Amino acid sequence: MKYEELAKDIIHHVGGKENVESLAHCVTRLRFKLKDEGKANTDVLKNMDGIITVMQSGGQYQVVIGNHVPQVYADVVAIGGLQLDSGQSSGESTKEKTNIFNTFIDVVSGVFTPVLGILGATGMIKGLTALLVAVGWLSTTSGTHRVLSAIGDCLFYFFPIFLGYTSAKKFNANIFIGMAIGTCLVYPSFSSLTSTGQPLYTVFGGSVIESSVYLSFLGIPVILMNYASSVIPIIIATYVASKVERVLKRVIPNVISNFFVPFSTLLVVVPLALIAIGPAATWAGQLLGAGTMFLYNLSPVIATTLLNGFWQVFTIFGVQWGLVPIAFNNLAILKYDPMIITASVLTVFSQVGVVLAILIKTKNKKLKSLSIPAMISGIFGVSEPAIYGITLPLKRPFIMGCIAAAVGGGITGLMGTKAYMIGGMGIVAFPSFIGPEGIDSGFYGMILGSIVSFGLGFLLTFFRGFKDPQQTNSNQDSDGKESAGNEVAIKHYIVQSPMKGNIIALSEVKDEAFSSGALGMGVAIEPTEGKVYSPIDGVLTNVFPSGHAIGITSANGIEILIHVGKDTVKLKGKHFTPKVKQGEAVKQGELLLEFDMNEIKEAGFSLITPVIVTNSGDYQDVIETEKTSVTYHDDLLKVVN
Repeated sequence: MKYEELAKDIIHHVGGKENVESLAHCVTRLRFKLKDEGKANTDVLKNMDGIITVMQSGGQYQVVIGNHVPQVYADVVAIGGLQLDSGQSSGESTKEKTNIFNTFIDVVSGVFTPVLGILGATGMIKGLTALLVAVGWLSTTSGTHRVLSAIGDCLFYFFPIFLGYTSAKKFNANIFIGMAIGTCLVYPSFSSLTSTGQPLYTVFGGSVIESSVYLSFLGIPVILMNYASSVIPIIIATYVASKVERVLKRVIPNVISNFFVPFSTLLVVVPLALIAIGPAATWAGQLLGAGTMFLYNLSPVIATTLLNGFWQVFTIFGVQWGLVPIAFNNLAILKYDPMIITASVLTVFSQVGVVLAILIKTKNKKLKSLSIPAMISGIFGVSEPAIYGITLPLKRPFIMGCIAAAVGGGITGLMGTKAYMIGGMGIVAFPSFIGPEGIDSGFYGMILGSIVSFGLGFLLTFFRGFKDPQQTNSNQDSDGKESAGNEVAIKHYIVQSPMKGNIIALSEVKDEAFSSGALGMGVAIEPTEGKVYSPIDGVLTNVFPSGHAIGITSANGIEILIHVGKDTVKLKGKHFTPKVKQGEAVKQGELLLEFDMNEIKEAGFSLITPVIVTNSGDYQDVIETEKTSVTYHDDLLKVVN
C-alpha cells in the first residue's frame, strides 16, 4: 500500500476506527462522519505530511488530500477495516446531534458522491455526441449516433437504480432492495402504458396536480409518473425502505430473514412508492424547478452573478452539495439547468487565471512549483489545489477570483446559458451547454463567461490582488522589530537552525508533500550530529509519539515543523529520545531531541530533515539562508510579516 503510513496516522488522529461512522471521498477530500469530532486531533492532522488542510463543515470532517485522494481512501478503508465503498465502519452507527442543514448536506454528498465519476464520464460522451452533431460530423439517424447516445444516456435514464444503490448504502439498508425499488420506478411497461394506454379515470380534477390513472393496486389508484432521470422519489423511497427493513429484522426470525425481509420490504415500499411517495416527490420536484426558474427569471444576470461570486466560498465549506439536488431536479423536470451547473464549471477558470498571475509574477520558487499543478487541476475542474494551496492562504487573490467569477457568471445570465447534461468538469464540460437545437447564444455565453472569468482573475491579481513577497526589500534586523528606510515598515522574525548540518533545497527533498511546498516554505538539513534544538521561543504544539517530528508555535504565531528523516515514523520511536513533552514552553536554543544517526541510517532511512513554516501563507515571505552549511543557532529562515 503506497499510503499505508499516512492512512494509519489519519485513522489514529480522527479518533480511531471506532470513532468513524462513515467515510466517503470526493475529488480531493476524505469526507468522514465522526461519532465525536472532539476526539479528532485536528491540529496534528493539519500539520501531517500528505495532508493539505482539514475542514469541518456540513456535518462532515473533511481531510483535504489532493488529487491522489482515491489511493489514500483505499488504504484508509483497508487498514481501518472499513467496508469498501459503503462508507460504514465496522462499529455501530450512532446518531449525533446535528442540525437539519448539516444532515441534509451529509445525505446528499453521501448519495451523489459515489456516482460523480461515472456520471461525468457518460455526460462527456453525451456532450461529445452533441458536439459532433452540431458541427455536422455525425448524423442523428446513423448507427454511430444511436450507440453513442445509448452510452451517454444510460446512467441518467436509469438514474433511480443507481441512486437506489447509493441511497441504500447511505441509509445502511440492503443495497439490492434499493436497486429493486429503482428498477420498479423505471419499469418499461409502466412508461409504455402512459404513452399508449387509455386512462381509467382522472383524480384531483381541476387542480394543478390533476392526473390520469391507468391502473390500480388493490383498488387504490396508481398515478404513474415518468421517473427516468428523477432523483427525489428514489431517495425518499429508499429511506422509507431502510426504516421498514429495520423493523422487519427485529420481528422476523433470523433463519428466514434473508428472504422474508426483502420480500416484505418490497411488498410494502414499492406500492407505497408508486401510489404516494413517487407522485408527491415528483410534484415537489416540479415546484422546486418552478421556484428555481422564478428566482432566475426575476433577473438572470443578478442570480448568476451572485451564485458564481459565492460558489468558491460554498466549496470551501462544502455547502455546494445543498445545491446539487436542485441541479439534478432541473435536468429531470426542465430538461436543463439554468445556473447551478454553470457556476460549478465556470468559477474554476477565475481561480486558474489568478494562479497564472501568481505564477508569472512571483519570484518564489516554491510558489511557482505549486502553481503549475494547481492550474492543470483547475483547467479540468478541480479548484481545491488552487484554493487551499495558493489563493486562500494569500487571501486577496481568492477574493479577486470570486469577483472575476461573478462577472463571468453575469455574462452567462445575460446570454441565457443553460446546461443540458452533467458532463465532466472544467474545460471538458463545455459540450454540456449545447442544446437540442445545437450551438446557440447560451453556449457562446459559457465560452465568453469562462474567458472573462479567467482574464479578469488574471488582471485583477496581477495588477491589484497580489504583491510578490520577493519584491519586498528592507533593512531588516534580527529581533522582529520594524525596519526603517521604507515606505511601509516591515517586520520580520528569525528562525534559527535547530541542528548542525548541510543545507538542501526543499524542492530537492524526495517527498512530494515537502518538495511541492504544499506543507509550507523552508529548507532541509542533512544533519551531521544527532541533536535538535529549538529554533524559536514558543510552545510545543506537536511532539509526535514516534519522536521523529516536532511542531512549535512562537508567541508571534509562526508555526515551525521539524521532521527528522523520511518515513522515520516507521521506526515507532526507536533510536529517538525526546527531551521535552507536548504543551511545554521552550526557549530558543533549548535541546528538544536526540537521535542515533548511525542506527537510523543502518535501518535504511534518510536523515534529511525539512524545517518549514507550516503557516507560510500568513506571511509575505519566508527567506532561506544563503549558507551551504549551518550549526546550532545560525540564522536559518527569515519570516517577513
